[in-house]
Amino acid sequence: MNTVRCAWVNSDPLYIAYHDEEWGKPVRDDRKLFELLILEGMQAGLSWYTILKKREHFREAFDQFDPHMIAQYGPEKVEELMQNSGIIRNRLKIQSVITNARIYLEIMEDPESGSFSEYLWSFTGGEPVINNWTHIKEVPASTPVSDAMSKALKKKGMKFVGSTILYAFMQASGMVNDHTVDCLCRQEAAATGQK
Repeated sequence: MNTVRCAWVNSDPLYIAYHDEEWGKPVRDDRKLFELLILEGMQAGLSWYTILKKREHFREAFDQFDPHMIAQYGPEKVEELMQNSGIIRNRLKIQSVITNARIYLEIMEDPESGSFSEYLWSFTGGEPVINNWTHIKEVPASTPVSDAMSKALKKKGMKFVGSTILYAFMQASGMVNDHTVDCLCRQEAAATGQK
């Protein structure tokens, strides 16, 4: 029997493992969500496969995505990152990481938000949105929910948080389950009692 995965997965074991073990599984950890948000922003105009291959370099370059450390970065650190061939050397994207780390800390300190995770998950009512796509062409690039999240984060001052970037983030973090119905991961979810 052939193993069926979502049509976007290539044959690289790294990509297969990402699809099978991470993509679409609900993430509630604040720091992991911050990392995913930053990586999705870095992906803008590129492929996720490119970012995935560089993920360990990103973690090393950005202090394991520690928002407290990143928020302290100054011009010298930006220049150092611009010389790092292991990451995407785009000045606007690098500066956005610093800006977004500062906004992350503001959200974490805001009693109304609860936490970064609670704030982001509030856009889906705290539960994953389960879709039933039969073909990759049916999967949208954005939704009214990602539009609302984008508008809210931009209002707070975050960068590289357009609706399409955020929908990809929601898919990756499991806020949305967009595994197609024939995908083995969708079958496993069904077998364990998830919708």
